[in-house]
Amino acid sequence: MKRLLLLEDDKSLVTGLAFALRRQGYELDTARTLEQAGELWAQNPYDLLILDVCLPDGSGFDFCRQVRKSSNVPILFLTASDEETNIIMGLDLGGDDYMTKPFKLGVLFSRLNALLRRAGEAGCSGAVLASNGIELRLLEGQASKNGAPLELTAAETKLLSLFLQNPNIVLTKQQILSRLWDCEGDYIDGNTLTVYIRRLRCKIEDDPSTPKYLRTVRGVGYRWKV
Repeated sequence: MKRLLLLEDDKSLVTGLAFALRRQGYELDTARTLEQAGELWAQNPYDLLILDVCLPDGSGFDFCRQVRKSSNVPILFLTASDEETNIIMGLDLGGDDYMTKPFKLGVLFSRLNALLRRAGEAGCSGAVLASNGIELRLLEGQASKNGAPLELTAAETKLLSLFLQNPNIVLTKQQILSRLWDCEGDYIDGNTLTVYIRRLRCKIEDDPSTPKYLRTVRGVGYRWKV
């Protein structure tokens, strides 16, 4: 049985979600403040975190930062804000998916199942990916180029991992969005993905203006060339 932590200050939403999630077979702990969530996190192992952004004593982003210092547990943000800047911030901090309120329970369950499945697949895959002098240690979330550490955000790390696991395969923008963040264009669009690609190239390419590894396939998507 998968164990989840729900950090949400809306009492009625907590009650409804707790009932629905437990009926789906999940074991669930709930917290309404960062302090409560911190205590639960220190005491229990969790398979996935569901975090509200706006809380009485801070932000779900703050808790995400704390968690990412020691764990790669999947994190899904729930929030009433659909501002793109907030969404990008959450993903850059290490969030794996983002849903705005109100939402349909069926969609939430689908997102949770996808995140848990992906986490399981990552745990079964090799611990280290390497190509073209780039090395990515999956468990630690650490990347390097020719032995020198790379400072990547969580979102950039996920993007690099996807390409390293699919060398010489053309990935469409929609494939990248769905496989990384379970987005269907609702939150992260193609233009935002282009920003992530450009930022990643600046860190891994010798000449980002003429990329050797992370190639654009015009009109289709991107390919990691080896």
